[in-house]
Amino acid sequence: MHAFDVLGDPVRRRILELLADGEQPAGAVSETVRAEFGISQPAVSQHLKVLRESGFATVRADGTRRLYAVDAAPLREVDAWLERFRGFWAQRLDALGTELARGKRSRSSTERPSS
Repeated sequence: MHAFDVLGDPVRRRILELLADGEQPAGAVSETVRAEFGISQPAVSQHLKVLRESGFATVRADGTRRLYAVDAAPLREVDAWLERFRGFWAQRLDALGTELARGKRSRSSTERPSS
């Protein structure tokens, strides 16, 4: 499965957001996702399986619990792919920053009391 197919699903993106805060037990992930999306525990398990099999998440056993964590390697690949497009928004953000700074300077000069 292609990385963007994995990330295209809002449930899987939410699971990755939860895991970005650190290793999480499957039960806690399932509880949060079930409450937010109204899906069943087996459906959450299927999403966790997709994340594992696509390399976005790792799992380790801790007794009877399964602890999930983000595997950053596929995210680095996505980031590398996005790099070629950053110029499209970076220039606009730089221009916005310039305009905001001009506006602040303009407001400062008009707000100063004249002597």
